[in-house]
Amino acid sequence: MNLEDEAATAAAGARLATVARPGDVITLSGPLGVGKTAFARGFIGALRHEGEVPSPSFSIVQPYEQLEPPVWHVDLYRLEDESELDELGLDSVADAVLLVEWPDRAGENAWPDALALALDFGEKGYRILTAKVPPSWEGRWPFP
Repeated sequence: MNLEDEAATAAAGARLATVARPGDVITLSGPLGVGKTAFARGFIGALRHEGEVPSPSFSIVQPYEQLEPPVWHVDLYRLEDESELDELGLDSVADAVLLVEWPDRAGENAWPDALALALDFGEKGYRILTAKVPPSWEGRWPFP
């Protein structure tokens, strides 16, 4: 799927939020500046979050417990070793959507059942969104 700008990237995140369920894991991969956080902002904003949605690059985990469903926005960019993941307590998040930027920092076996989204730079400023869709997302992807 081609996304023409940051607004289209955020709108794609907002559309995905309409079909997300507690317990879902959505990973966002791609190079710096491609729009992973813009996608996450659209997703979180669509769930009626009011206020800023900062990138969690320094806090690593930013929970939005007041949303329905709750969302934990995670940015693993600063992780230096997979073992650091255990300290974040992400395995105990069953009643929320886990939205993970830079999932490759957690190792290739992390979240095998995640909806794995990848953003990349396309021609003329477009972004290209691709997905690896697990069985739990059948009927929900491609999103409305």
